[in-house]
Amino acid sequence: MRPLEADEPRAIGPYRLLGRLGSGGMGRVYLARSEGGRTVAVKAVHPHFALDEEFRARFRREVDSARRVGGRWTAPVLDADPDAPVPWIATGYVAGPSLTQAVTAHGPLPERSVRVLGAGLAEALAAVHAHGLVHRDVKPSNVLLALDGPRLIDFGIARALDGTASLTSTGVSVGSPGYMSPEQILGKAGGAGVTGASDVFSLGAVLAYAATGTAPFSGDSSAALLYKVVHEEPELDPALTGPLRDTVAACLAKDPA
Repeated sequence: MRPLEADEPRAIGPYRLLGRLGSGGMGRVYLARSEGGRTVAVKAVHPHFALDEEFRARFRREVDSARRVGGRWTAPVLDADPDAPVPWIATGYVAGPSLTQAVTAHGPLPERSVRVLGAGLAEALAAVHAHGLVHRDVKPSNVLLALDGPRLIDFGIARALDGTASLTSTGVSVGSPGYMSPEQILGKAGGAGVTGASDVFSLGAVLAYAATGTAPFSGDSSAALLYKVVHEEPELDPALTGPLRDTVAACLAKDPA
């Protein structure tokens, strides 16, 4: 967590901000405390999105849907204000590092841990998809490792950005190169629908990273990564073997069916 900078708010809605947890294409995430003393994570979208009424409408719909997705493997939506001058959403705070932080600090996870991780994320995605949502940004930094199991964060909200952000907008993308599915990439140009199968592709890429410390697609630029995802087979590390390798390869099939 980083201290708040001079130009950052000290409170969002009823939540007092304690520090900044991170930032991304959609906005900034803060550690905050409710009036009752509960610790939460509050995400405030970038101000330029607030000027787009279409974005606000999508954000409102996605928040309403995401509220219904609870369960053991996700961070529940606790509060939100899509109509605020800067729209925001508050979720339960998960005390644990992201998968990216854990692998960077300690190396790849043991095979058994990868299996537990995969089972938890699959259950989380099943809950998301059951409510008609598609995550669209399943990646290592959106997986938090809590003491009682993994948590998938930012589910559903990514879809509110679709049509507002683009792959070429400065600092903004709906999805992350190297973890996006082929149909998600092609859909930006061709308008193809993206279903829950897209998240399964991303799940395979995340598990490959967890097991080996490397993503299944590599490149020197976003364009190179996107090309490889669409046109080339994944580069699976030899350390990934047996049934786990078979499962990852099946998730990374180009055909969403």
